[in-house]
Amino acid sequence: MSPWFQLVPMLVVALGGFALMLVDALGREESSELATLSAVICFAAAAVAAVIATGTKVPGPLPAGLGSYLTFDNLTQFVSVVICIGAGMSALLAGGYLREHALERGEFYALLLFSAFGAMVLAASTDLLSLFIGLETMSLGVYSMVAFRRGSPRAAEGGIKYFLLGSFAAAILLFGSALLYGATGHTDFVGIGEIVRAGEAEPRLLILGMLMLLVGLLFKVSVVPFHMWTPDAYEGAVTPATTFMSVVVKAAAFAVMLRVVLVCFGDELSSSLSTGWPGILAGLAAVTMVYGNVAAAMQTSVKRMLAYSSIAHAGYILVGVVTLSSPDPTVRQTAVSGVLFYLLAYTVSNVLAFGSLIAMGSYGKEAVSYEDLAGVGRRHPLVALPFIVGALSLMGFPPTAGFLGKWYVFSAAVSAGDQLLWLVILGVLTSVIGAYYYVRVIVFMFMKAPEPGAPIAVPMRSGYVTLALVLSGYFVLKMGVTPANYIDMALAAAGKVGG
Repeated sequence: MSPWFQLVPMLVVALGGFALMLVDALGREESSELATLSAVICFAAAAVAAVIATGTKVPGPLPAGLGSYLTFDNLTQFVSVVICIGAGMSALLAGGYLREHALERGEFYALLLFSAFGAMVLAASTDLLSLFIGLETMSLGVYSMVAFRRGSPRAAEGGIKYFLLGSFAAAILLFGSALLYGATGHTDFVGIGEIVRAGEAEPRLLILGMLMLLVGLLFKVSVVPFHMWTPDAYEGAVTPATTFMSVVVKAAAFAVMLRVVLVCFGDELSSSLSTGWPGILAGLAAVTMVYGNVAAAMQTSVKRMLAYSSIAHAGYILVGVVTLSSPDPTVRQTAVSGVLFYLLAYTVSNVLAFGSLIAMGSYGKEAVSYEDLAGVGRRHPLVALPFIVGALSLMGFPPTAGFLGKWYVFSAAVSAGDQLLWLVILGVLTSVIGAYYYVRVIVFMFMKAPEPGAPIAVPMRSGYVTLALVLSGYFVLKMGVTPANYIDMALAAAGKVGG
């Protein structure tokens, strides 16, 4: 296999974004047609990445000029599959949503593709420079998509908050990168890791740089206390954009976080629970799981509830990252594969939840609050069914993908020893709180009647939304019932990194 074939998924998305810009500028295609093109581009890139990740032939190394900044190993290809599936599903949802709500503008799809390209660069980064470029390319597109509904004060508020706080987080990450360069003389992950393991790095600069770099990444995955932007951005954005940033941004940021902690700070001192990053991340994971679930249970808006749910799920995934502190290579490989499987399971589950929320609200009768959904399950059971399946998966109910995702991550943490057992117990207990607010939506849909004079959600009709729901529902159940192929793919992706 040619080394350049590894670049095909990333190039398909990037060139597809340029092509969509030209089509939108020079043609007269409607937004729904651009949605089709965007989805085809993303799914094609995902298919190529999956072929590379599961192939028996190992591609040769890339030229030094490119290979020193990016790597296209199985981890990169697996996360590229997750990113492209999330982007493709979001494009399908946008094809129905934007037309239904009179928001048809072609630039949404170009922003989506370029942001997905930035996410793929971020996931493949092996240098602080490429990490920052990928992060900002991804973020600029997401900022614009959050504020896409120009006439909405909530969209403007969410976009401004996300942009300002994201800018501060990017500055902190960049400052941390500069400190790491000052401490080690390297910007590449391998070079930093070699200096740290040799004990030649200036310790004060190294510790401060490591903390600031992690803060920048933790902001992107909405870990408490770096979550402040999440509820407003999720609520203000058009729902397809909310879907995109809830899955794509999280997948890319966690992927590069795995590389950073294993390659840069994998030495015995830095990866110790008592002296390094694992203890800090364990505390943040605990606070994030508790706060995210408790705050979600208190919401009256379904989108804000799903925003806090996203925060809680970041805490669950962070448990897998903490497990990388284990000295056992097998446990580390299991932890990495658990995180990857969880990201894929969370992607299809979240698409199902947000997609069904889109389907349950037509123009002028959009489903936003719990009260809006009162009785919709009895009136339109086929529209409510996808949300039930997605909610069951998000709460970790068998036999869904979400159940196996949590089981996989928590099992790896248990295998790491008694030191992380408390974190697993806390994760299980907070999952019970999560079950409450997911079931609460189902109760409103099937057991509550609309209040007199209250707005009643009327489902929309869209082939694009229906297709996204069918595809995501299939993967949620397929990954839960017959997960072997997906687990093997995640283990193969984790092999090199986890070792």
